[in-house]
Amino acid sequence: MSKSYDDSYKAKTIFTTQRIILISIGWAMLALLYFLLFSAKIPGGPNGEEIREVWYLLGTNIFEASAYLGSAVLCWRNWQSTQIISSRKVWLFIGLGMLAYFIGGIVFGYIEIGLGEEPDVSIADVFFVMTYIFLGGGMALALFSRRINLEKWQWLIVFAVGALGSFVAWFISQQNAAPSAQTSGILMQIKLILDWFYVISDVLLLIIATIMLLAFWGGKVSRSWRMIAAAAFSLYIADMWFKYATNYLPNYQSGDILEVFWVFSGVLFGMGAALEYEASLSLKRRTSGRKRS
Repeated sequence: MSKSYDDSYKAKTIFTTQRIILISIGWAMLALLYFLLFSAKIPGGPNGEEIREVWYLLGTNIFEASAYLGSAVLCWRNWQSTQIISSRKVWLFIGLGMLAYFIGGIVFGYIEIGLGEEPDVSIADVFFVMTYIFLGGGMALALFSRRINLEKWQWLIVFAVGALGSFVAWFISQQNAAPSAQTSGILMQIKLILDWFYVISDVLLLIIATIMLLAFWGGKVSRSWRMIAAAAFSLYIADMWFKYATNYLPNYQSGDILEVFWVFSGVLFGMGAALEYEASLSLKRRTSGRKRS
């Protein structure tokens, strides 16, 4: 009994919010250095084209998967806590979204690296679709569970960001990548639907993140939602770059520098969860102190 208590206490003292934030920032910086130092292509393709090393692609997948898995664990910690300020369902949905992205990334990496294939549609898309559904649902629930009182100029900012994000997504989607020769007619239709689903989902998350950033600005409690909003912005940047690269750059291979924003997104979601947990505990301690006095 005492040993179990000691282990639980040690775990709580080791994984403090400050240490979680420092580890998250360190992981993001390591990922950035990794992309900067090793993302260059070298000759080695079958026709003499430049390619990226397999070990480098494996490393990018490890950085990304670890960020999303860690975020899922932190979100689920908030979901299980009875002291969390916001709705526990919010963190359940965001945590499920992080887990779905983690599984989707692992499956996609195995197909790309392990099997050496680049299919237009794969089983990984199932998990990526689940990511956007859960993540969008969780962020929308967090937003609409509170009263949103934005000024007119703030709504203008939301409109401007949404319009700009929609234009960028529309422009990039004007030229879709040509499907591979093995893609059947049904798969081509699925690919078209998925392409538009991802684009629309990215824009919606961008708009929700902008509203969240403006509505929750100021105060210690709002820091977590600023991190969540920044995570959504990072996800948009990485997704739009990948969409642009696959549509406009011939023979594009994963691992470009801007794909580090996927790692940033996972890290920021985790930091947001950790800050919400700490803010909830601080509020609980202050409330308990006032009751005792």
